[in-house]
Amino acid sequence: MQYMYDTAVSARFDAIYEATHKAVLVYIGAKCRRVADVGDIFQDTYTELYRVLRKRGADYLVCEKAFVMRLARQKLARYYSLLQRMQMFVSLPAQSNGAAPPHWEADDFNVEEFALNGVMLEEARALLRNKPQDVQKVFFLFYEMEQTIPEVATELGMTESNVKNKLYRTLKEIRRLWA
Repeated sequence: MQYMYDTAVSARFDAIYEATHKAVLVYIGAKCRRVADVGDIFQDTYTELYRVLRKRGADYLVCEKAFVMRLARQKLARYYSLLQRMQMFVSLPAQSNGAAPPHWEADDFNVEEFALNGVMLEEARALLRNKPQDVQKVFFLFYEMEQTIPEVATELGMTESNVKNKLYRTLKEIRRLWA
């Protein structure tokens, strides 16, 4: 389907994106099964938003945050149901064998150490890749999405002490890599 450039739709999309992208990333990061899926689901959500705005017009949405969150919820459900249907017909390789690591930037914890030595960063990523998904989600929400510990706990349905334990125990393991 060929679309002509529409400045009203593009401006509205940009405004909605700026107002909602962080909340949508947090929601998807908290609800997805694997942190590595966040980018795909996020992109699908905003692609669908743009398609709806092109089809219905720039003034179609009244409560854009609720609409985008509903799109994200639908994309999560569709993404995993499609993945499950595909796995019935295609043998997918195990994720532990060479799966792409989550794309986390250097965090506030050890910016200098990560920036100085790429090997150390790769070791930390490898350690995180081998952690359970809940630990990966804690790191994603805390460092990538810059959520506070209480916000992470709320998003993941955990207690604050559970989030702190997962975060600090994993940080301790990362520090031991370099001791």
